[in-house]
Amino acid sequence: MNIVISCFDFSTNFVKPWSKTHLCYCIDTQHPLGETQEDNIIKVGADIRHWMPPKGNIVFAAFFPPCTHMSVSGARWFKGKGLFPLAESIELFAHSIRIAEYLDCPYFIENPVSTIASYWRKPDHVFDPCDYGDPWTKKTCLWTGNGFRMPPMKPVFPYDKDKIHKMPPSDDRANLRSETPMGFSNAIFKYHCD
Repeated sequence: MNIVISCFDFSTNFVKPWSKTHLCYCIDTQHPLGETQEDNIIKVGADIRHWMPPKGNIVFAAFFPPCTHMSVSGARWFKGKGLFPLAESIELFAHSIRIAEYLDCPYFIENPVSTIASYWRKPDHVFDPCDYGDPWTKKTCLWTGNGFRMPPMKPVFPYDKDKIHKMPPSDDRANLRSETPMGFSNAIFKYHCD
């Protein structure tokens, strides 16, 4: 069975469309240590800095490295955070690049508008969830490679435009804000499986 890798994926939203026909590995430090399998989704509790991809035919890889310390929307708090959180964020992004290039399959690395463009390069693609059927905005950047193709947009009116920005405080707010929109997940799956 072909394999899909999704790193920093606690919700497993990205792999849900793929899991009907592919074995999907979702790596996140919030998953229980080791591997837990539910149907074709394997949740891997691991830090990608110390994780090796499984053997097999890996056909797609997605990376959602933490953006808390690089996102320009939080720039006013940068000085108070210090250098170590920034260094760790850049390190996790760099490990995403290393693994993506090692896998030799289409990939994207996702982040919102962030300082990574200053440290590495500008993103290859920029979109909002409403461009792929989810009615809110959250400017999202993709750095891509190895034959990745961006699916054509099918925009909807963003009637819930500020859903992400106005999300109330809660223990799971960070996870909810970082969930991959299902419209985008479905579009990538359809475009790369046809």
